[in-house]
This record gives sequence, C-alpha cells and structure tokens, in this order.
Amino acid sequence: MQNRVSREIPVVILRPVSEPSLAYEKPVRSTAAHKPPVVRAINRAAHALLRVGTRRLNPLMLSLAGSHRLSAFAIIHHRGRRSGRSYTTPVGARPTVGGFVIPVTFGEQANWFRNVQATGGCEIRWKGANYSLTDPEVIDWATARSVFYPVERILMPIIGIEQFVRLRHASASPDLSQI
Repeated sequence: MQNRVSREIPVVILRPVSEPSLAYEKPVRSTAAHKPPVVRAINRAAHALLRVGTRRLNPLMLSLAGSHRLSAFAIIHHRGRRSGRSYTTPVGARPTVGGFVIPVTFGEQANWFRNVQATGGCEIRWKGANYSLTDPEVIDWATARSVFYPVERILMPIIGIEQFVRLRHASASPDLSQI
C-alpha cells in the first residue's frame, strides 16, 4: 500500500490588518522577557545565590535585623494564612512617609508575602521599634525606586527584583526623622 502525496497547493487568504479582530496581537509579557539573554542569566544566577544564602543567613539575620545595627533590614511578624501560627521573617525594608516598602525578592509565592496579603497586614520591627502595618499593595520598580539608596537602585534590576509591597501604618504616622 502506497501513500500518495497530495499535489494541491494551499491557498492563503490575506485579510487587511486594519480589522481589529483579525490583527495579530502580541501577548503582553513581563519585563523579564524583554531583557537580553545575558541579563536573564545573571538574574537567575543571582536568585539562586540568594536562595542558598537566605537559608544559611536567616538565623543570623533574625538576630540583627530590626535593630539599630542593621537598619537596612527589618523583621516582619505575620500569621500563617492557614495555620494561624506566628512567624518572623527578615526582610529588606525602607521607610516611607506613610509606611514601608519591602522588596518581594522571591516573587509573590513567598510565604511571608502570601500571609501578609491574606491577613491584610503585619507588624514590622525596624530600628528597634514596632510598627503595625495594613493594606499591602503590590507596586512596581518605577514606583518604589525613590525610597532606595543609589547602590540599591543599581543592584535591584541586576538581581531581578521587580515587585515590591507597600504597607501603610495602621495608626497615625510616626515621625521617622527621630528614629
């Protein structure tokens, strides 16, 4: 039994691109997809190092973060969204007039971030003082950029941190200039 190859020529019907329903729409991708391959490779390597370093350094960071000795870091006290258990997590935090901005280093799947979103707030210890925070809001780099130091403004895009969470003070805004 022989297979016959069809000798028909396919006909392609061209339609004008001006028709909106037929025009090809390029899917919207995250900014990481638009980066050159070298930058994406550096981002992946930096994230891998951060993950390994985080597991090893978290116990040390918990003892230093939130104090006057290491003001770039804070400790978030949050409740588990399913268990209700109390957790503490060291994070990088920058004060703003109305609260704090925290980089979401490992993305929205980070447990501390999901817990804070589920409960609608948390408590943060920064420079030896505790602050109650509410209304977690995800913001992008363009919005958060101004609260970071110049060196951090260079490092954040290299590491690949693109999301941040803004938390507002639950009570009246304290005067951060006295801290």
